[in-house]
Amino acid sequence: MFDERAERIADFIRPLRVEPGSEVRLSRDFDPRYKAGLKKRDGIELLRTGVSLLAEYQERLAAQNTYGVVLCLQALDAGGKDGTIRHVMSGVNPQGVRVSSFKVPSVEELDHDYLWRYAQRLPSRGEIAIFNRSHYEEVLVVRVHPEVLVRQNLPEDSVGPDLWERRFRQINRWEHYLTDNGFKVVKVFLNLSKEEQRIRFLKRIDLPEKNWKFSAADVRERRRWDDYQQAFSEMLSATSTKWAPWYVVPADRKWFARICAAAVLAHTLMDIDPRFPDVGEEARKDLLVTRRALEKEAPAGAEADPYAAGHPGKKGGKKGRKGGKHG
Repeated sequence: MFDERAERIADFIRPLRVEPGSEVRLSRDFDPRYKAGLKKRDGIELLRTGVSLLAEYQERLAAQNTYGVVLCLQALDAGGKDGTIRHVMSGVNPQGVRVSSFKVPSVEELDHDYLWRYAQRLPSRGEIAIFNRSHYEEVLVVRVHPEVLVRQNLPEDSVGPDLWERRFRQINRWEHYLTDNGFKVVKVFLNLSKEEQRIRFLKRIDLPEKNWKFSAADVRERRRWDDYQQAFSEMLSATSTKWAPWYVVPADRKWFARICAAAVLAHTLMDIDPRFPDVGEEARKDLLVTRRALEKEAPAGAEADPYAAGHPGKKGGKKGRKGGKHG
């Protein structure tokens, strides 16, 4: 059952994966309106299934307490990062997920190396950390806006024509180090078309309840569209690795983008295949002793242990369990 689900998800996200070593040109290789032949009404149920899978595997991840997951979300303005996080993570235990949004770096952050502030937000074992924008800002925004690089106060001999290639190598090595230590890195780029971004900006202007989202700075950034497309293309080409691949998710249809993001994260968790820890013999004996004591406390007329008795009104009872009498 699980192998079949994993195989279907792997097939679904395969067209989104940037093959390591490939040269990416966004305008040529990835269509922002691609939807795999699905219709929106089918997408609702698929997203629900994906959210359910994430909840199931996140519980295992937390219980095993061996691996952590870092999900990096990148997109241009209005790409749908916030909505993707809200919908995809709607079914998981919030105690096991940490979301970090990286804005303009503070004075303290600028006084450290460029990866320092991201390292501070890495997950613990058993956790999922979501980076709403990530360390890839350091080869995107910083590249498109040289004035940001100046504020990083780098030594003169560290700034040169090979700076971005060096940063690509450093990021790849850092992610490899994290993976070797049990922290999986999965990276999603929400690929939005220029026309869809225009429409979403207008929506923020025209609808009063969306006005708070509008920023004139976002529109100014739009003027650098071609520069960002080039920066994204080179980043995807240089940093999609076997241990930390990129997935380019078509973002013009929000419902489809959310299905894809859920599938990518579910695929990562299913690949880890975390398991609930086995209870040792001594601990099992303690459980039986405690169980007998609790059974003796049952009020008159109540079942001593409704779960063991398979009480039909109790979630988890034998009749309600998969593989039980009616499973």
